[in-house]
Amino acid sequence: MSLDQFLQYLISGLTQGSIYALVGVGFTIIYAVTSIINFAQGEFVMLGGMMSFALLDGWGLPMALAILLSILLTAAIGALLYILAIRSAKRASVVSLIIITIGAAIFMRGIAAQIWGVDPVRPPFFTGNESLGLCGAYIHPQALWIIGSTLVTTIVLQLFFSYTMMGKALKACAVNRVSAGLVGIDARAMALIAFALAGGLGAVGGTVMAPLTLTSYGVGVMLGLKGFVAASVGGFKSQIGAVIGGIMLGVVEAFTVGIDWGPFTSAYKDAIALVFLLLILLIRSGKLASEERPG
Repeated sequence: MSLDQFLQYLISGLTQGSIYALVGVGFTIIYAVTSIINFAQGEFVMLGGMMSFALLDGWGLPMALAILLSILLTAAIGALLYILAIRSAKRASVVSLIIITIGAAIFMRGIAAQIWGVDPVRPPFFTGNESLGLCGAYIHPQALWIIGSTLVTTIVLQLFFSYTMMGKALKACAVNRVSAGLVGIDARAMALIAFALAGGLGAVGGTVMAPLTLTSYGVGVMLGLKGFVAASVGGFKSQIGAVIGGIMLGVVEAFTVGIDWGPFTSAYKDAIALVFLLLILLIRSGKLASEERPG
């Protein structure tokens, strides 16, 4: 493999991995506060992309306003998911709540297919379509937006959790919800904020990726799976771990396609996530189990 090919696959992996990272961070935020694995997280990405296209193409809004509204509307849908489906299921087990999120994901896909149809759509690129040269490789301007959005979002989240009262309250609930409640933190309000925040993060990924990769009502299925794998790397409670896991998965996928030898072909690209997950479970099963023990 030549240097330019290596760089091309690396750029592709970083771009795709950045999307997985944003999905994975959404998983970690909800899980840390509520202990629920939200399998509707991939649908938040889908909604962000589809809404941005609808607002740009159908309503003719300026791009910045359309993207902002897409993120806010998806965050609101995340909050509604918590209010209508999670909080209303009183005394339900964690497994039951996870099943509810799976049902919510199916429901959102069906509604999206009815509203926008089943054909893939592409919102306009943010800053043109001419690729930039880099040591013999090429990077699309939209790929820079994807990578940059992930980097900025990760930094902003770390600042939010470290220096704001709301962020610290979310961290307190993640450490111990009972103790947080004893000092006056409303765990249910924090769970609502976590779902809204995860919805907004998913929409950020959806709006920046849709111009480059297309989007449709069904893109959330595989993105949700790969975001779940990314979150597994950090044990579902570390945003940085989810970002690292997403980047790793994206790069491994890209180079697997690049090798294209024997069993390693592009046809098996999506199976890499499942292999990745199995390896994580084998290597980190003890740590993952210890995180579930009380105290």
